[in-house]
Amino acid sequence: MANVKIERINHMIQEEISKILMLEVKDENIKFVTVTDCDTTNDLSFCKIYITVLNEEKKDETLKALNNASSFIRSSLAKKIQIRHIPELKFLYDSSIAYGEHIDELINKINED
Repeated sequence: MANVKIERINHMIQEEISKILMLEVKDENIKFVTVTDCDTTNDLSFCKIYITVLNEEKKDETLKALNNASSFIRSSLAKKIQIRHIPELKFLYDSSIAYGEHIDELINKINED
């Protein structure tokens, strides 16, 4: 069973980062990002943030822009969440949606045959 405290922190970080990206970040490449999940280590030193983008062709440059803006996002997060240590942020692309679509296509193809 996962640690309840870490799960609550993950949920808070996910919500607040979504708000920060939507309202505070000025880079237009970053505005259309969906935060799908967060995974924080038990000691709160690192946090992996999984994202998806609207435009698949721009995912690499979006990830690069997000990782460059991580210090700004982290400082904004520190103002909004009251925990002792704000973890270092690492943004990663969440490929589970694309994988789910691929499985759905395979199932539809099998049903057609």
